[in-house]
Amino acid sequence: MPALALESRLDGAVGGKTATALERAFGMRTVGDLLAHYPRRYAKRGELTPISSLPIGEPVTIVAEVRRASERRMQNRKGSLLEVVISDGAGELSLTFFNQTWRLKDLQPGRRGVFAGKVGEYRGAKQLAHPDYELFDDEQTARLTAEANANLPIPIYPATSTIASWQLRKIVELVLDGLGPVADPLPESLRREEGLLDARTAIDRIHRPEVEGQIDQARATLRMHEAFVLQVALLQQRQSVRALSATSRAPGALLAGFDAALPFERTPDQISVGERIERDLQGDWPMNRLVQGEVGSGKTLVALRAMLQVAQSGGQSALIAPTEVLAGQHLRSIARMLGPRLAPELMPTLLTGQMPAAERRKAALRVASGQALIVVGTHALLSESTTFADLGLVVVDEQHRFGVEQRESLRAKGSAPHALVLTATPIPRTVAMTVFGDLDVSTIRTMPQGRAGIQTFVAPLAEKPGWFSRVWDRIAEEAAAGHQSFVVCPAIDAESQTKDDTADEPAAPSDGETVRTRWGVAQVLDLLSRHPSYARLRVAGLHGKMPADEKDAIMQSFARGEIDVLVATTVVEVGVDVANASTMAILEADRFGVSQLHQLRGRVGRGGVPGLCLLVTEAALGTPARDRVEAVAGTLDGFLLAEIDLDLRGEGDVLGDAQSGARSSLRLLRVVTDADLIAHARNVAEQVLEEDPALRAHPGLASALERRLGQHERAALAKN
Repeated sequence: MPALALESRLDGAVGGKTATALERAFGMRTVGDLLAHYPRRYAKRGELTPISSLPIGEPVTIVAEVRRASERRMQNRKGSLLEVVISDGAGELSLTFFNQTWRLKDLQPGRRGVFAGKVGEYRGAKQLAHPDYELFDDEQTARLTAEANANLPIPIYPATSTIASWQLRKIVELVLDGLGPVADPLPESLRREEGLLDARTAIDRIHRPEVEGQIDQARATLRMHEAFVLQVALLQQRQSVRALSATSRAPGALLAGFDAALPFERTPDQISVGERIERDLQGDWPMNRLVQGEVGSGKTLVALRAMLQVAQSGGQSALIAPTEVLAGQHLRSIARMLGPRLAPELMPTLLTGQMPAAERRKAALRVASGQALIVVGTHALLSESTTFADLGLVVVDEQHRFGVEQRESLRAKGSAPHALVLTATPIPRTVAMTVFGDLDVSTIRTMPQGRAGIQTFVAPLAEKPGWFSRVWDRIAEEAAAGHQSFVVCPAIDAESQTKDDTADEPAAPSDGETVRTRWGVAQVLDLLSRHPSYARLRVAGLHGKMPADEKDAIMQSFARGEIDVLVATTVVEVGVDVANASTMAILEADRFGVSQLHQLRGRVGRGGVPGLCLLVTEAALGTPARDRVEAVAGTLDGFLLAEIDLDLRGEGDVLGDAQSGARSSLRLLRVVTDADLIAHARNVAEQVLEEDPALRAHPGLASALERRLGQHERAALAKN
């Protein structure tokens, strides 16, 4: 039988039944996929994991010793129950098996092994029902092999309820025994300089190390593989974009007239970023730029100036927004900034899926004919029926709300159009380098003059439950002063909460907050309907399940000052601009991420009215959940908070699902702690591509790019 390669199909290596189970559980299809499923930790044969720390409801794999085993007939049903008690010397855990008497001969007191299952609870005691297990060799064999095996680390793999860690270990060992040579993706000079292993040795040692010291060296090697291959892929993407020919879009009278009519001075950052974009639009290849800036820093202004530059030569610009409400606001904001002279000339047009059919057909005709030079829309812009006469610029607002395929399908409606990506969620430097390495990144840090600012306070109900009533009094006081307020809830209806009820808003990890959501929009509306201070106030609810026209009508009413208190889910997170809104109370604030809390509070204090943000939480002091809330209260610097968020949550959450290509390739690499390694990998990658653009002298790297960032992932990277 020929040796296995990393590209080999799993069904040919482990058999069809096992391969199907691995694909269903982990998405594995090749030998390389399996071998990139690295152990999450290592146990020793003499190590007994503390049973007291096992989490209820989680799948675990532990090393333990059998203390006793007994069988009894069940009273309420036919058959017998086998109960086995295992111990770590301090705590005990029960294993239960139904109608499996034969296991008694294996599970003898004194036997040690690896046990895997989901931790349950019965009458206050922890238990594993029908766990998988693998017992170590019997005592006689153990004595003979004790010296050889005493320090042999046992890999513990991320497992599922269907495939246990020890089963994965056996499958991996089978595949490793049949694996042939592995071409190295790293240049020899880099391996020597960093003291790294060859690829085949690194793979073998991370899965079956003989001593603990081999693990760190294997991890260091494979971390560099991840960083280097990813950076090469990103740099190749940048090269491929720059190989395209773009239509040069020179500025002219439209932009000059717009600038002259502005009623305010642009900030220094708006000017410098605008000049950079102005040069990009006249370049030989398509612009591919990410602009990040705080809420209200002027990203829309920067984007509109780029649209005017494109429109000068008859080119169209398409701005895609994540919600109907935000798209509508963008259109009104653009029309207002253009004014009565420029708006009729550029004909900014809204195109969304919720528009009446006749109105939508008219809008689509204006877009297809080229009459509308600025088009603002939602996912309707991606429809096959939406065509452009000359799409020259694609603007993506709030990029984290879109999948990469959606963004690319919009760009495909033009001939190598320029692309401008906007985000109000500041991106840490390491994430930008790891995920957006093919984009040029610009940052708007300076804020426009005239902002009254925001004060943020934590309302810690765990220590001071009386503050809850004070929150409602404070909002009523703001209404009495003629100001408006937001109340943000983590769910639509906490009583009938399902996954769909929280579709507007991602909940934060359960690391210190209450187990179940208590406050939905429905509960707050009910509370305020009975609160004496709100008897004369105009209160309305808003959430993502409402029809688009109803949502838009409520937001318009709030913007006109016809609603005093808006109770909403995070549908208000982006784009709701109400200058008179002074206060925001975020209930169960610990359920939201740091960046999300910061973005939400950016909805108040946008005019001359000072902003107040109240972060209401029951999370106990010192828990990670409370730490997130305290971090937001501690600073208004979104860029600092982005770094804190990355430290608190890790890059898995921060990168987001949209960056699937990058995420799937990060197994050992950590953007928080490996920033220097990533930067070094990028420098070496630049040198390699400069000397060998086609990678003819680096076949191992070329095959690693195909394998680790296969067609789907490379397509995803290409669309960032």
